Amino acid sequence: MRPGEIITGDDPIELNPGRERIRITVNNRADRAVQVGSHYHFAAVNPCLEFDRAAAWGYRLDVPSGTAVRFEPNKDREVSLVPVGGSRLVRGLRLEYAGELDARDHEPTPFTYGEKGEGHHGEHIVH
Repeated sequence: MRPGEIITGDDPIELNPGRERIRITVNNRADRAVQVGSHYHFAAVNPCLEFDRAAAWGYRLDVPSGTAVRFEPNKDREVSLVPVGGSRLVRGLRLEYAGELDARDHEPTPFTYGEKGEGHHGEHIVH
């Protein structure tokens, strides 16, 4: 063994075992790529990403901790989301999204999603 070496087991690691998952399709309407980190409240991501934000309320990406997903311009990408865990209290990020996830109305509003409803449409797939 070398200093700093990590020895892993032979069995694959299951991400978020037993967690509910939803799948949504996201379209990046920006002229450049947008990256979203693993534990960012997905409903609060960049307004140029178009998807069903009400369905994504309280969810984060179903990817390994510390990683991100890149959304290329003008392309659809389907992603899997899992519920935010722990106390479900979101701090920081965009202020209109901060607070207790389960104690808030999360229907799309002009204030939340932009004056013309940017970045929101109502389709999602639940698995």
